[in-house]
Amino acid sequence: MHLRRLILSACLLLVLPASYAPSSAETAIGVAMDDFSYTDTSAEPANQTAAHERRLSTFMSALRQDIGGDRRYRLVPSAQDGAAFKVIGGIQKTSTLVQWAKVAVIDVGARKVVMDKLYTFRGDNDESWERAEIFVSREIMAALGTPAPIALAVFEFELDDNTAAPAAGLAAADASYLAEVTGSVRDALGRSGRYRLVDVGSANEQAVKARALRDCGGCEAAIAQALGADQSLVGVVRRVSRTEYTLGFQVRDARTGAVLARGDSGLRLGADYSWKRGAVRLVSDRMIENQLQQ
Repeated sequence: MHLRRLILSACLLLVLPASYAPSSAETAIGVAMDDFSYTDTSAEPANQTAAHERRLSTFMSALRQDIGGDRRYRLVPSAQDGAAFKVIGGIQKTSTLVQWAKVAVIDVGARKVVMDKLYTFRGDNDESWERAEIFVSREIMAALGTPAPIALAVFEFELDDNTAAPAAGLAAADASYLAEVTGSVRDALGRSGRYRLVDVGSANEQAVKARALRDCGGCEAAIAQALGADQSLVGVVRRVSRTEYTLGFQVRDARTGAVLARGDSGLRLGADYSWKRGAVRLVSDRMIENQLQQ
């Protein structure tokens, strides 16, 4: 009851301009988030105020980092500063092993509560608070309208060497550059918040081992599905000469095999040391920036 009164009081105190609407010039949704309150009604003899203050501070820092780290959102102080949503809440310790968290998300423009939930979590240590924050963060993101991350299998980038006399096998330098390309593309997609990367290390199909997925007629989709992915990505570096290359990638639906996205640099770009930069830019433009504008 204490936490429910806290949420209701906060809703009543939320004063908004009648004509408020998020600015169309802002592409990121503004989110205001007050520090959660903390109440200990466990009647434990030991005074744990300092520990609780520290854990609550860590909890709120992590929560703000999770929300603010997604480029679809930006943390702002209040509705007057452009918040489209306001997040409020409180945590109450009722016994040695049981705590409750009450969280609400308010749609500022509509002046209504779009999420009002009560959670329980066991334990009162750093690990239990961390688990609670991860769960609450996901719940808030869902209330804000963020779709669940797409499980994506990003296979190792492949080299299509069209020079007159390509070396037998994959040269050590080429393998190193391709590894950098793959790692950097995975990092960029993972940081976007739109994708959850699926480990492809256990894939042992011949096309994967030979780095020939580009020529397997879409077999990567079924391989990705077997790994638990929603989508697959195959990228190719095409060497036109020893100092010129083009880049391409293709994304398929893991269940149907349908092509969902593709990209090609179309132009002959610099030398092999710039593969990474070109690949990250191409994939980011087609799979991240495009999605943010839709």
